[in-house]
Amino acid sequence: MNQDTWDTTLAELPGAHILQTVEWGQLKAFVGWKPIYKSWTGADGRVVAAAMVLQREIPTRGFAARFRILYSPKGPILDWGDIELRNRVINDLAQLARKLGAVFIKVDPDVIVGTGVPESGEQQTEPVGEAVTRDFLNLGWRLSDSQVQFKNTFLIDLTCDDATLLARMKQKTRYNIRLAQRKGVQTRLGNVEDLDLIYRMYAETSLRDGFTIREKGYYIRAWGTFMEKGLADLLIAEVEGEPIAGLVLFRFGGKAWYMYGMSCAMHREKMPTYLLQWEAMQRAKVMNCSMYDLWGAPDQFSETDPMWGVYRFKEGLGGKVVRTNGAWDYPVSKPLYHLYNQVLPRLLNLLRKRGKEQTRQSIEAL
Repeated sequence: MNQDTWDTTLAELPGAHILQTVEWGQLKAFVGWKPIYKSWTGADGRVVAAAMVLQREIPTRGFAARFRILYSPKGPILDWGDIELRNRVINDLAQLARKLGAVFIKVDPDVIVGTGVPESGEQQTEPVGEAVTRDFLNLGWRLSDSQVQFKNTFLIDLTCDDATLLARMKQKTRYNIRLAQRKGVQTRLGNVEDLDLIYRMYAETSLRDGFTIREKGYYIRAWGTFMEKGLADLLIAEVEGEPIAGLVLFRFGGKAWYMYGMSCAMHREKMPTYLLQWEAMQRAKVMNCSMYDLWGAPDQFSETDPMWGVYRFKEGLGGKVVRTNGAWDYPVSKPLYHLYNQVLPRLLNLLRKRGKEQTRQSIEAL
């Protein structure tokens, strides 16, 4: 299957994900990854599974020729309830890693193992997810120490009327949406001319909230490309024409994702982020999305988790907690895989420190 037909075919598969699109592969190519597009067909010749696999060589002295890693973000995409198909795909991806001489391959598909907060009385398990976990283990894979994407998230069902959406929210969330409207917060669709402004706001948010971001060009390319392809919307909240918050809404295969949010210090008491989430739901419904993924929930549902504050905000929006079985690695070279896992944390800490300083400098330069 070539790149021209990839997105169209991918969108028809169960669980199609924005991180598996051609556009995401092209974005990652911008920062040094090489996308590989692999598909599987059934007896009738139709595509029944797909995986966009990213390949990269780590420039580690003495290992450059062999230190190759593979990663399929939120892939592979298939019906995980099909036992024969999932084992075929899992085995083929391991074989691909061996063929390409990779140190390991990582996958992190959205295979649901349960819903609801554990020990809350509302949690439920998903037998298919538990079976997939056993299959990974039996086929030589291991649960990864490095979870690139969020393991858990919130999903909001959009196949209902507005009254039902609001009724599912916490009372305080509904109040904050109305408060923003009363305080004069207005929202609008942004365009590519707004991206410099949005990046500055995102950089300010990262410094305020203590997370590391990439350099400006990455986000301008990411947001702009998906907007131009009709796969993303930029929503901006303003007070008297002054932008104070933003949200980038990605869309693909009937699903929407809240992957990037940003705000400035001014007018935070007017609760613009709550109104933006409400507008994002409205926009997603207009664009025929049936599900809204809030992109991230804690690994551990306790106040000690660094995402607890974000969790409480998202919980108020009325979504359902969905827990997946996370990222899995297939080590081809166990010694090099062990070395990689020793070196990576130190490298990431160095990059985070450097990234924060670069973010400060970029804000000062704007």
